[in-house]
Parts: sequence; C-alpha cells; structure tokens
Amino acid sequence: MTLYLTREEEAMLNGEMGEARQRALEIIVALAKIYEAERLLPITSVQVSGVSYKNLGEAGLEFLEDWASSGATVTVPTTLNPAGIDLDDWAEVGFDKGFSEKQLKVIEVFKSLGITPTCTCTPYLAGNVPKFGDHIAWGESSAVSFANSVIGARTNREGGPSALASAICGKTAAYGYHLDENRKAKYKVNVEVEVESFSDFGALGYWTGIKLKNAVPFFTGIKKADNDLLKQLGAAAAASGGIALYHIEGITAEARAAEMLSEDYDELTFTADDLKEIYAELNSGGNELDLVVFGCPHASIEEIKYIASKVKGSKLKVPIWITSSKPVKEVAKRAGYDKLIEKAGGKILSDMCAVVAPMKSFGFKHIAVNSGKYLWYLRNQGFEIKFGSTDECINAAIRGAWYDTKS
Repeated sequence: MTLYLTREEEAMLNGEMGEARQRALEIIVALAKIYEAERLLPITSVQVSGVSYKNLGEAGLEFLEDWASSGATVTVPTTLNPAGIDLDDWAEVGFDKGFSEKQLKVIEVFKSLGITPTCTCTPYLAGNVPKFGDHIAWGESSAVSFANSVIGARTNREGGPSALASAICGKTAAYGYHLDENRKAKYKVNVEVEVESFSDFGALGYWTGIKLKNAVPFFTGIKKADNDLLKQLGAAAAASGGIALYHIEGITAEARAAEMLSEDYDELTFTADDLKEIYAELNSGGNELDLVVFGCPHASIEEIKYIASKVKGSKLKVPIWITSSKPVKEVAKRAGYDKLIEKAGGKILSDMCAVVAPMKSFGFKHIAVNSGKYLWYLRNQGFEIKFGSTDECINAAIRGAWYDTKS
C-alpha cells in the first residue's frame, strides 16, 4: 500500500524543517508503513507516556536528552503522564532522594522540549481537552479510552517514543482508531446487573478486558454513568485487556447501536453472578491492611470532595493516599478538602501514580483500592490487594483492617 505524503510532509522528511522534526516524522512514517496507512493526519494534542524514572531508567533519560540536544520542540499542545513522585512534596512524603532527583531531571528535560509539565493520566481534567472527532496522539491507556469513548476524539494507544515524535512533528498515521471502520464494536455486552459504584464499573471493565482482550465492546443495560464512573470502566478494561475504545448505548459519544455494531458481532452477558464472582476472586487472603489508595485514574474534584466528607472527624488507623493532577489538587486546597483529609490522616498527592512509583520502598504490602486498574497493576507488582467501593475502602482505613465486604 502506498503512503501519500503532502508537500509539507515531504519537506519535513527531507530535513527542510530541521533535524528534530525530520527524525520525528521518520518514526511516524515507519509506523504508517508497518500498519499500511495511506496517509498521515494532523493532530491537535499529545499526551506523552513513559514519564516515571522507575520505567525510564538511565536509558530512557538518555533518549530524552538526545532529543533535547537536537533542538527538538513540540509543535502541538502536549502534556505528560504521571511521574513516580509528588514533584513538590516528595521529601515530605518520604520518597528516596536519589530516585526523586532523577525524576525531577526527567521532568526538566521534558520541559526543555516545550512540554507543559502537567503530569496526569486525566489530561482532560487538566486543560488538555480534545473535541469530538479530533485526531490526537495520546499514550496513557485510560486517557486513550476516555478520549475515544467518552469524548469521541480519535487516538491509538501510542508508545512513549511515538507520542513524543507526534508532538514534535504534529502528525500521526491514519490507521487503527483514527478510521471509521475500526471504531465499530465486535461484541455486544448485555449488562443484566445494576452497576453503581466505582468498584462495580471497575469490576465490569476488568471482566470485559479479560473476556475480549483488545476488541471493541458495545454495552447495553447500563442506565446511567457519570464521567468518573466511565473513566473507571475504561481504565480497568484497558489494564486487563488492552481495550482502547468502548461504547455504551445512550451514554457515550458514538453509541448509536445500528451504526456502531459490526455486522458479524458476537454477544456476551454480564450477570449478578459474574459481578459477585469478580469480587470474590479479587478479595482472597487475609484482612491485613497497610494503605488505602484512591485516584486511578487521577481523582476528580468530586471524588476528593466525597472522600473528604466521609473522613471528616475520623482518625484513620490506616493512611489514605489520593493521587490527582496538580490543577485538581489546587482546587481541593482552595476548597479546604485537603485539610479535612490530612487531619484524618490522609494525603492528596499530585503528579504521581502508585503504579509507577517505588511503593515497595515504603514497606507497604497490603493495599485496598476502589480501582480496577490499580488492582490489576499493583497486584501484578506483588502487593496483596483488597478491592471494594469507595465507602468500603474508607471504612477499612478507619477500622484498620479489611473485611468481607460482599458477604
């Protein structure tokens, strides 16, 4: 298949717009040829993954420094995925100094590339908000799912290097979820149980990812869901199965049943027994608890407000960490939610995610979450995870131990 390039793209590829943009476009063209794209697309924004020094290491840092030394700068609005520390309060929280200094160096290199140092997996809550139909190049799995499904923008799940290349040259290849035909659902998932809480939506997403791998589902039977619940569903399905796009009848951006189901779709049913089995599967083991962590994907101001109202006047026996973006944390501070949470024994942490932070250095072993994505990744890192609703997690922190929430 022949790849068509515009005159501007040919000039960029020939080095007429500088070495950095030439190198960046070479990466995009290589991907276009691999995926048999016929053309490139201009993009409106980028979200770069691969930000934590825990994942990058020295090789990743050197890769970024090489881009910076070439004079590269981004050409479209670009934000970052979470880092491995709270960039402002890392010392107070207790992060290792050596690790933290390396992480801060990574952020400085990204800044030198012209990238806004907003480190969050919810860029749409922090100023990076695409419009319906926009072509973008985002890397973080839950952000990709939200952008595709809830907003109706168009992106594949980019790797760190490809997202950065797109940010520098302003282009991506026209394949995958950028094309209409690939956005149709391969499966119709009939939800026959009422899903209400964050953990219910996370359990449904977890189950769907396991069942469908990376295929596009079309959900029926979900009566209502706000953006916080939708991000939980998408995050869990992306973690357990790599799902980057889903539709919910009557709710999500493109959920028109007649148009968004493939002609040869298959059907699955999610029942009350399935929901019960997921909770049972994900809550084996004892009741020990060292930490409760919320904010995967990063907590919204409504989530923080709710947690603050629930811990107000309490004294936590187990600490609560809430991870969020810096802009949302600042609003929480202005509203006084941080004081209520801190007085109870919790913390609001910004710019970071427990998945990509050196959590074992704190000695944590037993962690409770309301997030299917946190559950998937932290359990795979060797932590014993307890999974329940926001209220169940808060009550456990107050009591100092987990308990059988579904008996």
